[in-house]
Amino acid sequence: MIKAVVFDVGETLIDETRIWSRWADRLGIPRFALLGAIGGMAATGRPLTDAFELLLPGVDLDKEQVSWAMDEPESLRNNFDANDLYPDVRRALGLLRERGLTVIIAGNQPPQAKSALEKMNLPVDGIYTSAEWDLEKPDPKFFHKCAEVAGVEVREVCYVGDRVDNDVLPANGVGMIPVLIRRGPWGYLHSELPQTSYSVVINSLDELAELLAPA
Repeated sequence: MIKAVVFDVGETLIDETRIWSRWADRLGIPRFALLGAIGGMAATGRPLTDAFELLLPGVDLDKEQVSWAMDEPESLRNNFDANDLYPDVRRALGLLRERGLTVIIAGNQPPQAKSALEKMNLPVDGIYTSAEWDLEKPDPKFFHKCAEVAGVEVREVCYVGDRVDNDVLPANGVGMIPVLIRRGPWGYLHSELPQTSYSVVINSLDELAELLAPA
């Protein structure tokens, strides 16, 4: 029986379109080119950072982030806020909690993501990032940590994410129930992979309540 649901962040809860669009503007790249290149990385299994290298060979993203912060200290830059939430997030998380499930957010995110998510006052029982745990998916220890903070056994956890490699396979590998959501470049592409046989595939977070805790 599922007792806790753990959610990835990027393209599961957060629509990253504005983030990558701001990156394109900052680097002087057409938005469509960068978004298309990111989709290409998803399709070919390459790291997202390769999209930047493809369009701007030799670009130093770490150096650019420091420079960007100095130029625009008050802007969102490569961060997110409540305006980037997918429309179904608050509603779906609230319904899951109403039906007695523990709801946790835990994904591969930098330190500032935790405070950004906390400011949204989402109906969740805990918010955690890979930065604070010093653990990143797909490390099995990350998923065991998710179960630990939820206070349940791994077999009682459903992990929801948009990627087969980072979410579905490692969650299944530790005994969790993985759910793949079809949104974002990885979500749509990975939903066509044969490895989705290890997971349930959904099109909206609104489907989770009836799936995991029918009324």
